[in-house]
Amino acid sequence: MKLTFAALLLAFPLHASPQDEISAKVPAAKAILDAWQAKEPARAEKKVHIVYWTPSDREPAPQYQERLGAIMEDIRDFYAKEMKRLGFGPLTVRLDYADDGKMKVHVVKGRQPYAKYDVQSGGPIRNECLTTLRAAGIDPEKETIVIFCNMSNWDAEKSVITQNSPYYAGGSNRQGTAWQVDSPILDLGSLAKKEPRVKDGQYGDISIGRYNSIFIGGVCHELGHALGLPHNKQRPDEETAFGTALMGSGNRSYGENLRGEGKGSFLTLAHGLKLASHPIFCGSVKGIERPANAALKDVAIATQGSTFTFSGTVTADPPPYAVLGYMDPEGGGDYDATTCTAIPDASGKFTLQANALAAGKPGVFRVVVVQANGAASSFAGASTPFTYPYLVAKDGEVDLSASQARLQLSPLIEAVNKRDAAAAASALAAVQFAKPTPAVLEAAKVRAGTLSATPGPSPAEEKTATVCRLSDARPASANVGWGRPAYNILPGSDLLFSCGSRLFARGIYAHAPAVHTWQLGGKWKTLNGHAGLPDGNDGGSCVFVVKADGKELWRSKKTESGTLRSFNLNVEGVNTLELEVDNAGDGNSSDWGCWFDPELTR
Repeated sequence: MKLTFAALLLAFPLHASPQDEISAKVPAAKAILDAWQAKEPARAEKKVHIVYWTPSDREPAPQYQERLGAIMEDIRDFYAKEMKRLGFGPLTVRLDYADDGKMKVHVVKGRQPYAKYDVQSGGPIRNECLTTLRAAGIDPEKETIVIFCNMSNWDAEKSVITQNSPYYAGGSNRQGTAWQVDSPILDLGSLAKKEPRVKDGQYGDISIGRYNSIFIGGVCHELGHALGLPHNKQRPDEETAFGTALMGSGNRSYGENLRGEGKGSFLTLAHGLKLASHPIFCGSVKGIERPANAALKDVAIATQGSTFTFSGTVTADPPPYAVLGYMDPEGGGDYDATTCTAIPDASGKFTLQANALAAGKPGVFRVVVVQANGAASSFAGASTPFTYPYLVAKDGEVDLSASQARLQLSPLIEAVNKRDAAAAASALAAVQFAKPTPAVLEAAKVRAGTLSATPGPSPAEEKTATVCRLSDARPASANVGWGRPAYNILPGSDLLFSCGSRLFARGIYAHAPAVHTWQLGGKWKTLNGHAGLPDGNDGGSCVFVVKADGKELWRSKKTESGTLRSFNLNVEGVNTLELEVDNAGDGNSSDWGCWFDPELTR
């Protein structure tokens, strides 16, 4: 049977080289992009705008305009080289130049002295730059801005450098901001040098070249975030072929090839695909105000030994031209997420092949759809529908049971979220007819039951039962850090009570800081259960605590997504039981703590 080009893409072999992958997929993606852009084009020259911000008691570092101009041009050339290598041609960022041929740098004097600012001052610093930008005809809410902060401290005599600057970024196809640090030794001319040595407050005793790899690479990396790129690590085959992914730890390897210390940094195919439609790269603002609206249907996820496939049909307007998969194992934030890519065919069908998984770890597979106007679905936040948990055993075997359960239960979840009892009953009947595993069937019954559930008696009032499920029992009090207390359902989302790809039928939502209290009346002997953050939650970290009559019985270690903590505790004679969830000392953003199947027995 003769396969079409689209079918060949769907059946792309796992053993193909990274360059073969590029050669097969990029022409198909470009065909979709070019066809859409050709109809009623809207050309524009959007640029990256540079700001030099300095505290009120400091003057700009020497030769800042020349140094930063050379650095930004090198970064521009890096993106052009990488996009050309990927087959898109030398697409890259555009910089803004003055009439004298030098890069424009908008200088802003801060309102306060150096001592009043630190790494958390990104917001105030940006606000201080707005007047200057707007006076120059730049709308900061519609442009990409790089702010170099004069927040380093260089002791030339001792060769010691420290910095106390904001250093992060965020953005999309419409706008973005990156905060960087400037210093007198931030200089493109030093990138290839192994001497002299400098002592950096964070990185220790390093060469001047390594310092500039880290901080020029940091500018390139954070600019990527401002352009809408998330973190990702290189796959093993990409590392062999190309080096270190820019949006992983490639901020530290930038230019190391000039010193013979490695292959340097590269741009992954996933991120080249995403940048190909960014208005700054492609020179088009057609449909720029239209938000991402991709929808997936007919989704299927299946194991293939130590890999898995994720397939479906995507619909969107403007048309989708790339589907990106991020394989993000537990721990490491999202820096260690590897990527895979697919190009939808004419009917929207695609298949992602997840073949760079970390053995012995749970993970989350995040799917991002990129549309021709540069809009992209986001996997940020716990309520996104495009996140799928998995578990990889130490021998490499993949367990997708939690994600497969989610797909099986999606019509029921949708009906429950809409409070449609008739639709929920119909969906539950369909689940029962399909004869799922006992765990999935129980989860379906419990989820459907949340439409009419009322709390049972408190544990102290329970007279005959030998088991008391706390998610079904009336609490004495309940407080959560975001939203309202919820039992056997997570608020406002389609997530299940699963952690590390293990599915639980019941659970208690406990976003940090949270305290749930029950009166036991001294009638129970043991408490057992599990704690963690639900699969599909992006980020967050919690500490779980169990107290009996005010005394601490159990405290977990810091717990991040994908890690399940289990407990089995003696509660004989206890009158008041408290389940607490605290943030882990890093704020409570995305701290969706959960208690899974907590039960009392006697």
